[in-house]
Amino acid sequence: MTNETNTSSKPKRQLTLLYILGGGVLKEDFIIRHTRLIVLVVVMLFIFISNRYTCLLKLREIDRLQRELKDVKNESLAVSGQLTGSNRLSQIELLVKEKGLDIETAQTPPYIIRK
Repeated sequence: MTNETNTSSKPKRQLTLLYILGGGVLKEDFIIRHTRLIVLVVVMLFIFISNRYTCLLKLREIDRLQRELKDVKNESLAVSGQLTGSNRLSQIELLVKEKGLDIETAQTPPYIIRK
């Protein structure tokens, strides 16, 4: 009978919502013995969550910048095409006629002068 009284000297508490919310769980031996480990795990969780959040923000920024770069490249190609088209000899002659300038294209080819 003495063995039974020694093992049953610590009454088992039932885990009820009132017991957990009241803070009675914090008095348990397991929690008291492993407080440092629990604090370390919680801190590591906060670090992991904040790191993941910053990575997601940076990925969104990278995606936005890649879309912007794609748009700027397309716009640059369009402007370059327009510029190439307007530099053709026929376009230049047409613009000269529209402006009413009295300029004509040379009928003789240019001479190369060598020393």
